[in-house]
Formats: sequence, structure tokens, C-alpha cells
Amino acid sequence: MYLPGPLGQLTYCTNIHAAEHWPDVLAGLQAHLPDIKQSVSPDAPFGVGLRLAASAAKALQDPAAFADLNAVLEDNGCYVFTINGFPYGAFHGRRVKEDVYSPDWSTPERLAYSNQLADLLARLLPDGLDGTISTVPGTFKPWADGARIEAITDTFIRHAAHLVQLRARTGRTIMMTLEPEPCCFLETIDETIDYFHDHLFCGPAQQRLANLTGIDIDDASAALHRHMGVCYDVCHAAVEYEDPAASIAALNAAEIPIGKVQLSSALRITEVGPQSPDQLRPFDEPVYLHQVVQRDEDGLTYFRDLPEALDQAEQSLGKEWRIHFHVPVFLDRLKDFGTTQDFLREILAIHRQAPISAHLEVETYTWDVLPDQYRNAGMSEAIARELNWVKAELTS
Repeated sequence: MYLPGPLGQLTYCTNIHAAEHWPDVLAGLQAHLPDIKQSVSPDAPFGVGLRLAASAAKALQDPAAFADLNAVLEDNGCYVFTINGFPYGAFHGRRVKEDVYSPDWSTPERLAYSNQLADLLARLLPDGLDGTISTVPGTFKPWADGARIEAITDTFIRHAAHLVQLRARTGRTIMMTLEPEPCCFLETIDETIDYFHDHLFCGPAQQRLANLTGIDIDDASAALHRHMGVCYDVCHAAVEYEDPAASIAALNAAEIPIGKVQLSSALRITEVGPQSPDQLRPFDEPVYLHQVVQRDEDGLTYFRDLPEALDQAEQSLGKEWRIHFHVPVFLDRLKDFGTTQDFLREILAIHRQAPISAHLEVETYTWDVLPDQYRNAGMSEAIARELNWVKAELTS
């Protein structure tokens, strides 16, 4: 939806709905969009943050399927301005864990999928709006050897070439936004800035894009800044103990565009105690990777998944844990834990004063695996409550 003044667009990400194949995506939209729009934007168009797996993106090449998507959007007064292109395949109901990063950006499969998403978004965008797609920040950190990083960079530039050509053909501007995440190739803002400067916004990258597209070097430099940027996931940044204001300022100073901000909160334990492992067991579920970052006087310690942290809990007594488990943004506290809502509030306050990005997207995809006591409302009601909470934070 359109927020007041320069605050941009606000939506939620449909990756909260369990859907990999197109019929399930369509059913999820039909089931939830009417109630969410009525609760959040009853008298104005409502923007949708669409999540499409590779299977659904391929199916939408069929004119009948694409017409069905347009019909459900038009019937409900909705439009699409951003797509989540991070998970390639299944994202609910079975083990995802580190498979969410595969295929990574070193592969032709990831390139073909991302090109397809861009083509779809160009067809869906309303006149006058630019589009964004969020994606894997290269690869999973344990997989990131030198040869793979080189291949990832070249694939990013090849995708940028596709976006340049798509813009020339359609007039639509789309940015691919890399989403830093704990334990990924790009996990901190400093790592992200270094990578953009050393690999994407540098002379060799400009020359490679110029060779692929036939544009000159100056235009290639502008095109890379126009089509490649960052998706700032607030949960991920909080888990990494980033400084909200400093991290945004650093990206701005480095002239790296923040194409999208994903509004999300993480679990926080200010001091691990003897009861913490038992209290956390309900959050140790088999579908998603829940990275844990511990902070103490010696710095940060990383655990790739929650079970690894629980195994070390006795050695972590009195230390702070932040856990990559997205929880509803309107909760400042759960029964036994805090959340990183204060971090999110600070990001929203910054945005209110000086807009960070034109695209804001609430992303609480873990709804299906939240312990039952925190799912005491219907999904549509919870999504609407999140969006209305954000609106209040930005406009009150």
C-alpha cells in the first residue's frame, strides 16, 4: 500500500503461505488477500510482496495462469511491486535448513530463475513504480571458496545485463537486492559493502557489463547501481548486533542502494540461564535454519543452528543470544524471552525521519512453526495486525 508522503510502499511477503506450485500460490492469495486488504487498506490499492518458487514462476509463463494471477489482483484491488526470489523450491512442511541457499548464485539455475522472476515482475508492475526482487546473498558461507565467489560475481553481472536489456525493452526498472544473513557469504553490512566495492561496483564489473550489453563504461557503472542493491532484513541485522543507524548510514555513504527493507524481529535472550534450553526447545523445529549469535565481553560467537547452541548452553550462561527465528513484529516479548523489536522500532524511526527505501515488506514466514501459544489468531488476522502495527509506528 502507499504510505503517506515519501514513506514508500508497505506490504507483507506471501512466503508466509505454504505454497511452492502455482495452484497453491493462487489458493493462498484467494484465501488471504481479501481479509488482509479489508483490515489494512480497505479504500485504497494494496501492494503484495509475492513469493514465487521456481515451479510457480515457470507455470506463470502460461497465459491462462498469468491471467488468473491478474484476475485475483484486480478483483481484490491489489498490485505487485516486489518479489521474494530467495527460496528456489519448497519452503514449508519439510526440511529446508541450508537448502534454502541452493541453487546458489554460482549456478545457471539461479540465474534462469531470477531472470524469469524479473520478466514476470516487469509485466506486473503498475505504471510509475520500480520493482525489487530479494535474493540469496551469494551462497552459504561454508560453500564460499574462491572459485565459487568468482562464479557468483559473474552470474550477478549477467543478471544485471538481463535487467538492463529488460529495461530497454519494457521501460521497467527492476533491482536485484542481496539479503545479508547470518552464516551466509554476505552476513554483515561491512562484508556487504566490501563485496559491492571490490566485485560489483568496480572497473572489471563495469567492463564485463558493458561487453554483455553494448553500453559504455559510464552507463555500465550507472546500471550496476540501478539494478544491484541490498535487501536490509531487520531480523538478520539485529541477530548480527549491527547498529541500526550506523549500518544504514554506512550503506548510504558507500552509495549502495537499499532496494527493500524486510521488517522482522528475532528472538532475544539477554542472559542465558539454566532454564533457557528447556524454554527454547519448542522453537527447535526441523524446517528452518535458526542461526544463533552469542555476545559477551570477548565478542561474537556463531552457532549455525539452534541445536548447536543448545548443546553449548551450559558454557553460555549469563551471555546474550540472538536467534534467527522470525516472530510477529508486534510482540516486544514472548513468555520467556525478549525480541529485537526495539531494533525494528529504531529502523522505523530512522525511516520516518529520512526514508531508507521505497519498499517495506513485513516478513514473518515462520508462522507455521511458531509454538501454538503464539498462534492464537488466524493467519490473515495476524498479518493485518503486523501491517497495522508498522503503519502506526510510521505515522503516529
